[in-house]
Amino acid sequence: MQNRPLRSVLYVPASNAKALAKLPSLIMDAVIVDLEDAVHPDAKAEARATMVEGLQAWTQRKPLLAVRINNLDGPCGADDLSAACKINPDAVVLPKCETPQQIIALSDALRDLEMDERVAIWAMIETPRAVFNIGAIAELGHHHSNRLNCFVAGTNDLMKETGVRDPAQMQPWLMQIVLAARAGGLSVLDGVHNDIADSDGFADACELARNRGFNGKTLIHPSQIESANRIFRPDESEVQNAQAIVAAFALPENATKGVISLDGKMIERLHLAQAQTLLLKFQQTQ
Repeated sequence: MQNRPLRSVLYVPASNAKALAKLPSLIMDAVIVDLEDAVHPDAKAEARATMVEGLQAWTQRKPLLAVRINNLDGPCGADDLSAACKINPDAVVLPKCETPQQIIALSDALRDLEMDERVAIWAMIETPRAVFNIGAIAELGHHHSNRLNCFVAGTNDLMKETGVRDPAQMQPWLMQIVLAARAGGLSVLDGVHNDIADSDGFADACELARNRGFNGKTLIHPSQIESANRIFRPDESEVQNAQAIVAAFALPENATKGVISLDGKMIERLHLAQAQTLLLKFQQTQ
């Protein structure tokens, strides 16, 4: 799952049977079925039953299926995880992850439930403590037994917990999350854009997130899917440039060279690796 595209990742409340029924018709890369913030505390049990009934027969693997549970140390986490196991998800999303120990505890719980080893953990980074501990959490990405696969920025909660009023002021923290994700070999998703009607603002937010290095964006409405898919997909000029780099290094005279000249620019083998990654990403989104 590590190399699967995650341009568009839609949150859907586990309690919304109608929304769950529509999922097979939507062209996003992943869906997060939410048992946490999107469900009232008094409706958790009903939401679990609705999720299992609606998705137990889920057989497709596009989009990827993730379930956001409540924290394991709370009154709902264990029941959420048991319900998630019944629908065979691709990932379990851990909210308000703040320490490596929380990832390890969830991984142990998945092992105890005999969940398939391919089931990943996505960690929500949404508190000041999480940002402070981001490096230690990301290190778990190098130990596959812990299942950590992706960071998800919880920007609404970060604003709430810090008192920041302007989202632009969170840029240093978001870049810390991206940097740590890359250090740990993880994917990383940007937070949501709250104004569903603001399509131009959403597109701008996607462009900014892509420029910051995020793999994709979390979404709150199906109307946001098309823009996210388009903006996080390599464009024609990027693809052509990548193809030219690969072709240049494939020439016999360049086979042993570490640096070549292409269209007046110095190109190193690190650029070749970047070009190959971009072309793979492009192929996966065809």
